[in-house]
Amino acid sequence: MDIPRAPANKSRRRIIYALAGVAVLVVVTVALSRLSPAAPSVDRGTLVMDTVRRGPMVREVRGPGTLAPESPTFISAVTSGRVDRVILRPGAKVEPGTVLIQMSNPDVELQALSADQVVSAAEAALVTLRTSLETQKLSQEGVVAQMRSDFLDAQRTALAAESLATRGLIASFELTRARDKVGELSTRLDIEQRRLAVIAGSVDSQIVLQQGQVEKLRAIAQFQRGRVASMNVTAGAAGTLQDLSLEAGQWVQAGQQLAEVVEPTRLKAVLRIAETQAAEVTIGQVADIDTRNGIVKGHVVRTDPQAQGGTVSVDVALDGALPQGSRSDLSIEGTITIERLPNVLHVGRPAYGQSNSTVGLFRLVEGGRYALRVNVQLGRSSVNSVEVLGGLKEGDQVILSDMSRYDAVDRVKLD
Repeated sequence: MDIPRAPANKSRRRIIYALAGVAVLVVVTVALSRLSPAAPSVDRGTLVMDTVRRGPMVREVRGPGTLAPESPTFISAVTSGRVDRVILRPGAKVEPGTVLIQMSNPDVELQALSADQVVSAAEAALVTLRTSLETQKLSQEGVVAQMRSDFLDAQRTALAAESLATRGLIASFELTRARDKVGELSTRLDIEQRRLAVIAGSVDSQIVLQQGQVEKLRAIAQFQRGRVASMNVTAGAAGTLQDLSLEAGQWVQAGQQLAEVVEPTRLKAVLRIAETQAAEVTIGQVADIDTRNGIVKGHVVRTDPQAQGGTVSVDVALDGALPQGSRSDLSIEGTITIERLPNVLHVGRPAYGQSNSTVGLFRLVEGGRYALRVNVQLGRSSVNSVEVLGGLKEGDQVILSDMSRYDAVDRVKLD
């Protein structure tokens, strides 16, 4: 006989299924949350990579610059004036006496004429003084001569009086008067002789003083004539006229630079080195100068004590001959050798990362299919390479390109 069955509890079954589905969903969610995100892909052809090597490394610094004359001659206006004529233009070959500009200034010419007139007056005064002093001297010599004659006459008179007095022919007071006359004339003769000596001694000193004044006035006149002559502006040195931008009719002030003359075969390189790299640049270091038409060897001769615009000027003397066509203000690029490291671990310099710092670089793994971020300790750096102190070993391949867009991931795939 049939046994009746209880109807199935469908609600319970549904609950079990629902719980099982929730459990599966939780397990899947947890599993997915523990999975690493897929590595982003990077086009291998857009990347710059290099291999870590061990061996010698040359430390260098590089900077742009220009060729400049070693000792340019700057020509300035001695006096102010108006430009009447510009005879030569930049690029012309000049000699020390070559006239470049002709100027004029009536005031300067008038001052020169006035100075000459003052000199003439002083020379005339010198002649007058010499004549006057010589006349005084001659007059005094005449006085001395007359006084000597009177003295001698008095002596003869006194002798005669003494002879007569011994014979009682004249009174005693007459003899005394004759002797007093001799004494008076002797004193006066001595005074006049000393006066003559004073006059004779002062003649030379007064003439010397006046001659000194004349010489000073002549120097002033010569200076004024030099100012007039300077308005015919000359090159002052042999070479090439480098700069002259004046036009006829312009007014220039005294001291204003008018032109520049350089010797085209005596040039130096002036490099602009980044101030962060210029600290290790010293005098005597070897440099290679790229003129875009050849490489010229040189050595550092001067570094600027001040930085301008983030760079330091470095002067390099050229040891070799410049290529044909080289000229002042030509753009160049120079590389200065700082030191040579004999045996170090080094790699190409990454896009970001300074010397003596730690940076994150992507190292190639799994046969170059992926790249993994590693922390690399950098040491001394050069223009194209940097010393590796830690984080990499010889033979490792790393990406040197800028990977800042992947700062949020530690692994990338290379396509």
